[in-house]
Amino acid sequence: MALVLREKDVRLLLTMPDTITVLEQAFHALAEQSVANLPRSRIVMAHGVLNILAAAAPALGVLGYKAYTAFREGLRFVVMLYSAQDGRLLAIIESDWLGRMRSGGTSALATRYLARDDATVVGIIGSGNQAATQLMGICAVRRVSAVYVYSRTSQTCNVFCDSMSRILDVEVRPVATARQAVESADILVTATTASDPVLFGEWLRPGCHINAIGSNWSTKREIDLSTLQRSYLIVTDSLEQARAEAGDFIIPANDGLFDWAHVYELSEVVAGQGLQRDAPSDITLYKGLGIALEDIATAAHVYNLARENNVGQELLLLE
Repeated sequence: MALVLREKDVRLLLTMPDTITVLEQAFHALAEQSVANLPRSRIVMAHGVLNILAAAAPALGVLGYKAYTAFREGLRFVVMLYSAQDGRLLAIIESDWLGRMRSGGTSALATRYLARDDATVVGIIGSGNQAATQLMGICAVRRVSAVYVYSRTSQTCNVFCDSMSRILDVEVRPVATARQAVESADILVTATTASDPVLFGEWLRPGCHINAIGSNWSTKREIDLSTLQRSYLIVTDSLEQARAEAGDFIIPANDGLFDWAHVYELSEVVAGQGLQRDAPSDITLYKGLGIALEDIATAAHVYNLARENNVGQELLLLE
């Protein structure tokens, strides 16, 4: 029988430290080419979009896909998880929280490998759903002393700061401009829906690490050209997917201002095969798009925990 896991079940079972550990193992496997990952495909309709991401992780005993719709009425996410041994449907998992956690966990993994060890001050541009798990992930891998947050909507920003201060026991403060969030940051997050840059390279302090995770459309970008030019090391979770979705790279590349040869994959960095930070003053950039392997590895972990803890609802299917 397949297991149905609701959002409340995922929230009960999934922790950030576990998510980071699972993702680190998954990116090691990706470096070893022992997993399969397909870039996101989209069906764009007049009023919304269907997105599908598929991956297989034989070592975890699973394969599957995440499908989600994005309409004016909202976003809806589900992961279908199958056995890699016999193809049985193992689980149907509501995956809004799972997706936010794996995004925050992957950025945390990039932060672990790319940010300075002594990085303590975080800047965030954006205060939506993704920003929360981004900050949770960073706090899991660095000793954060202060967080500065800018959002276009001050009320939303204030609520976010109050909530995250309580949850993480860290000083989280709203600031009046994006530049104020950036200038003192050792680690910076851009988590917006912007179509045009919200981060400008001239604002960055030497040694900053950036997690740019808001845009995964070829026509949108959060960071400007000077941010790319100042970055010593540029990393993404999938170069193949970035060539189709990362407007932060695609737009300047199409103008002849950016060279794809300068982009490394996170799996290379995790496995010690790519460049590493060379000096404390180096600026590093992680461009997170969100790939299928992240979803499927995290979903497998949640499924195993659910079985161990008798969580979820059994669904009888015809074999």
